[in-house]
Amino acid sequence: MNRQSLIIDCDPGVDDAVGLMLAFGADELELLAITAVGGNVPVEKTARNARMLRQIAGREDVPVFMGAARPLRREPAGAGEFHGAEGLGDMAPFEPDAPCAEGHAADAIVALVMGRPERSVAIAVMGPLTNLALALRREPGLAKRLGPVAVMGGARSEGGNITASAEFNIWADPEAAAEVLASGCDVVLFGLDATHQVRATEERIAALEAIGTARAEAAASMMRFSQRIEREIVGWDAPPVHDPCPVAWLLKPALFELAPCRIGVETESELTRGHTAVEFRAATAGTLPHRWATAADADGVFALIGEKCA
Repeated sequence: MNRQSLIIDCDPGVDDAVGLMLAFGADELELLAITAVGGNVPVEKTARNARMLRQIAGREDVPVFMGAARPLRREPAGAGEFHGAEGLGDMAPFEPDAPCAEGHAADAIVALVMGRPERSVAIAVMGPLTNLALALRREPGLAKRLGPVAVMGGARSEGGNITASAEFNIWADPEAAAEVLASGCDVVLFGLDATHQVRATEERIAALEAIGTARAEAAASMMRFSQRIEREIVGWDAPPVHDPCPVAWLLKPALFELAPCRIGVETESELTRGHTAVEFRAATAGTLPHRWATAADADGVFALIGEKCA
């Protein structure tokens, strides 16, 4: 088996938790590290949550590094109303047995990527892009060394989920997103256009609950929390499960349809802060260095989550 070496950069977060459980159970992935960033909740909580989930999954072999506590230029902004005050929905917080690894997440990203063959290490980003932007600042050669950078972020035809036109991960640190997209990295963005197709219906949650493993129970509990919150706040019966999408694509690319594009991020206007301008027309945009997910096979994504959580 050719295993994909992978760093997961995240801000757990209920849907981050599902993405982590998917990755923890995938033998096809060589998980090099989890790097935590401030986003849905402060970084001290996201790093603790990553370690909690690691312990539940029995994957203490994967180091967790704490990273940026705040965006490059902005004040921190959380999303606790959608994730719970501690970030993991109804799960009671606890202090995990194993601590964070020594060092900053950005330095860990640089060391892990630069110490391995070119293009062999992928990064799945499930939160604001601050850690990766800092890593690129510290080592400009990183962009050429990285494999695909699979990012949950952005919105186009679906509109935004934090403002009218912006998705939370990009809005939380638009400067970091702009720097990563301009860096030359091979960026694939899984925005709301695709992730809103991946919804946790009652049947899908129940199927995950029936598996009975610790990973499946944890993932299902996150979806149950999201189901309740989405009904209360948005009025949807089936919440979108955003963050597993980059990991699912790395495991099974056929689950998603991608289109070449050029993506810019609004950093100046407060009205449209974090808006992702996705341009598919080569005649207008010149070269098309990025890829944008336009469609997702939701049944296939949930089948994959069930398989890897079993």
